[in-house]
Parts: sequence; C-alpha cells; structure tokens
Amino acid sequence: MQNKFVVIGLGLIGTGIARALAGRGAEVIAIDCDVQKVESMKDEVAHAVALDSTDDKALKAQNIQDAEAVVVAIGHNFEGLILTTVLLKELGVKRIITRASNMHQKMILEKVGCTEVFTPDVEVAKTVAEMLLHPDVKAFLPLPDDYEIVEINTPKRVVNKSLNEINIREKYDLNLITIKRSFTKDVNGEKMKEEHLIGVPKGDTVLMDTDILILIGKSFDVDKFIEINK
Repeated sequence: MQNKFVVIGLGLIGTGIARALAGRGAEVIAIDCDVQKVESMKDEVAHAVALDSTDDKALKAQNIQDAEAVVVAIGHNFEGLILTTVLLKELGVKRIITRASNMHQKMILEKVGCTEVFTPDVEVAKTVAEMLLHPDVKAFLPLPDDYEIVEINTPKRVVNKSLNEINIREKYDLNLITIKRSFTKDVNGEKMKEEHLIGVPKGDTVLMDTDILILIGKSFDVDKFIEINK
C-alpha cells in the first residue's frame, strides 16, 4: 500500500520534503496558498492544491485526516502555522510534524499538540558550528539529550588499528554504527572509486586512513575521541 503524506507550505524546505517523499514512491499532497508555488509542483507530486490551510472546510475536503502524517512547513506566518496545526488536531490527523523558526516557537507548537517539531535554522547552525570546530566531521545529526550521530574521517592515531585495540565503546562511551569505506572498481579500463558501507563492524576490523566512521554518542565524547586521536 502506498504511503500518503501531506506537505503544507511550499517554501524551500517544504518543497524539498515533498520532492524527497515523492521520489521515494509516496503519495504526496502538496498545499500552499500561493498558486505559482502549487503550479511548480503539480508534475512532481500526486496532488498539488492551492488553498488557505487555516480554512477548516478546505482542509477537510482534501481528506487530510487519512494521511499517515502531515508536515506543516509554513515559514513566515507563525499565526497561520499555529491555526493550521490546531485544525489538523481537530481533524484527527495522527502525526503532525511542524517547522519552528526558533526554540520559543518550538515550545509553543509542542504545547498545542504537535507530534514532532523541527527547527531547521537551529539544526543548520549546530551543524555548521560542529563542522567548523572539527574539520574531520563530514556530517552531523544532533539528537535529544546532547547525543549526536556523526560521520568523521578516521583520526590519524587509530589508523591501522583494530576496533578491539581502540576499544571505542569502553574507552570513549561511543558506539560505532558502521564504516563507509572506499573501494576501487575497474570500469571500462578506468579505475573508479566507490564508497560502500561495510555493515556491522567486528572487533577484528582494522581501520583504514580513508575510512569514514559513523558514530553515535554524546557530543562531549565525540569531541574527546577526535581530539585525543587527531
């Protein structure tokens, strides 16, 4: 059965979410009050609809309550964002994911019953700061309670060592999820580099200097691992 999602607000973030979902085969209803934005999406999603999301009758007519989740990505009209969220709750939408521009908005949206709230500006700021502080960080996903998932270049001091020798979990309180490793492939006589995940690493896995480690743990412990072994 095809997954059904609704995205309300077709700015940069809402459009990106709608396209990503449609690209994965989901049925997407894209909604915005701006007719031009709706027109630009009509060939990329199942349904693109121009309507005012604070109009309960217009929302109800789209059978939004049948969707697995509704993403409210309205960026510059916080009043409209709250009213839309309240209407979705009244319609019985099971999962409401909303965009907040700051932590104050996040708190308010959680109070009115949003299932999940994302703060793109805050998350981007954290990601950029982390990557500036640690150039070896390739990707960064902040999690609650000061945890994070990071992709980092293999620190120099652990290159050519096995995971048993490094003892990441006991020594640094980190868990290694997997390793992204470069492989050379011959394509029509040319050497091409490809990256592949090597699955669940074992104790005798030896780290290479071109490996990218995907770790989960507390921010402080990630920083400590990088600093000690750089």
